[in-house]
Amino acid sequence: MGGGRLAGKAAVVTGAARGIGRATAELFAAEGARLVVTDVDAAALDGLRAALAARGAEVTAVAGDVAAVDDARSMIAAAVRAYGRIDVLVANAGILPLSTVDRTEPEDWDRVMAVDGRGMFLTCKYAIEEMAARPGGGAVVCVSSISGVAGQAGQAAYGPAKFVATGLTKHLAVECAPQGIRVNAVAPGTIRTDRVRDLADEPGGAEYLDAIVRLHPLGRLGEPAEVARAILFLASDEASFVTGAVLPVDGGYLAQ
Repeated sequence: MGGGRLAGKAAVVTGAARGIGRATAELFAAEGARLVVTDVDAAALDGLRAALAARGAEVTAVAGDVAAVDDARSMIAAAVRAYGRIDVLVANAGILPLSTVDRTEPEDWDRVMAVDGRGMFLTCKYAIEEMAARPGGGAVVCVSSISGVAGQAGQAAYGPAKFVATGLTKHLAVECAPQGIRVNAVAPGTIRTDRVRDLADEPGGAEYLDAIVRLHPLGRLGEPAEVARAILFLASDEASFVTGAVLPVDGGYLAQ
């Protein structure tokens, strides 16, 4: 799709079918990236692929589960196969259950940690291995959360899983710096994704959302495109001396 801040770069975006992942894929395509988009929802993913291709983007879709070793490896391999390399990984795939500790069962914990923790580790692992095997380094952007920086009630599994994302970012940034691989994260506040919009239809959901809005000093929820723009910055050469950062995109939530 011509020039742009990611012109010619091969990028993998996980959890790309909707929300922050979709907004990121759309923005990356507009900025010239050659894309691999992934998600567990094959139908929605194919719709995204078709929409991006219709705009002239180079795009490959890989349906799969980031928590499964073979699937995670195939997502990265698809970029190498299609474009000869991987320059950028956006490790976005995750699930967002809301539950207090007394209502969180061990299997709930395992499911969240599998996707949000293990899945992020696996995709980072295989992307970094490929980046390190070729000159030029690369950029990894993990999608953490305000819940991965500060505690929140009602997120007994999700919050700790996002602390994994934050910790993984910082440790990999130090480990991979000698290879020219930058690893950063964004920490979104509450963003108007499909999951968040659906809360309004759940018992107590509207009241919960009203309370959440009041916790953000800017007085509103964020939009997926606003997070995508922060991810673009961290993925681009404009952030060439930035690594190990966790960038809040939170309307001031963490500044309090």
